[in-house]
Amino acid sequence: MCNLKNFHTFSIPVSAWQVVEVTNLPQLIALYQSTKQQKRPFLFIGEGSDVLFIEDFNGVVAVNRLFGKMYREDEEYYYLTVAGGENWHALVRDCVAKGIGGLENLALIPGCVGSAPIQNIGAYGVEVKDFLAYVKVLDLETQVISILNNHECQFGYRESIFKHILKKQHIIIEVEFELPKKWQPKTTYGELASLSNELKTPQEIFNKVCEIRRRKLPNPQIEGNAGSFFKNPVILTSQFSQLIAKYPQMPYYPQPNGEVKLAAGWLIDQCHLKGYQIGGAKVHNRQALVLVNTGQATSEDVINLARLVYKQVLDTFGIALEPEVRFIGKEGEVDASSLIS
Repeated sequence: MCNLKNFHTFSIPVSAWQVVEVTNLPQLIALYQSTKQQKRPFLFIGEGSDVLFIEDFNGVVAVNRLFGKMYREDEEYYYLTVAGGENWHALVRDCVAKGIGGLENLALIPGCVGSAPIQNIGAYGVEVKDFLAYVKVLDLETQVISILNNHECQFGYRESIFKHILKKQHIIIEVEFELPKKWQPKTTYGELASLSNELKTPQEIFNKVCEIRRRKLPNPQIEGNAGSFFKNPVILTSQFSQLIAKYPQMPYYPQPNGEVKLAAGWLIDQCHLKGYQIGGAKVHNRQALVLVNTGQATSEDVINLARLVYKQVLDTFGIALEPEVRFIGKEGEVDASSLIS
């Protein structure tokens, strides 16, 4: 058995039968085939920033180490072709350094480039889908490589086709981004809104986003965590009308389809759960949306804490929070919502 502690940001000491760092496609395909022959489960991960291993994994964990970046441009756009294993924040930082704007609101989001489309990562009013041209996908079963354009990825809020139809045996190996040269700042969300007149360049927005995230969010190298544990809930206007009448100070974000997105962190905070701890798992003192490993947490501690948070928010607001973090069991991913509800 191989210790997984250094391969996921919760840093919980669970194990896998085997861990292999994959650097090229032939190696990946051969590893998948040998794992299948041994009738063991196969899991492909990036930097482990969106997973909670709830028990020892009975198979092979392949760690994405597919690297490479290529930049080109025409009169209207910059095009970035990036291998799936590249670090997300490093890509954003490099773009800003080159004077390429667009991704700066997504600075300091943990994980690798190949994971970004799966979750359709987003922050401060920007989502990765806003600048994604295509995704190159490998079907491990057939060894066929296909290209999906933005529309074919079926993006939604923290949603994509890669969490559903293409969830099994499909690996994102490359992503291309299309960033317009006519850059427009996005400063209408959160703390950026009050600073919109001051933030006039991608570098200034990048610096401010990094400052905010470092101030609010725990460093996983110090306190193990997987970032936002729950999704921000999207509710019907009828339910929103009842809640806003009772909680007029509640932050909310109208959606194009007429629904309303709420801030899960605010809902948890109103339940007075900041700092609440079960075993070695704790609701972060500054950002209630983050559950942290204080050093000795077990997977059971994290699940029990998540279950308590879920119940408190449901009892108080009538809203069922949905985990953003993927739960990985002995044989593969399990339904996180059913485990905590």
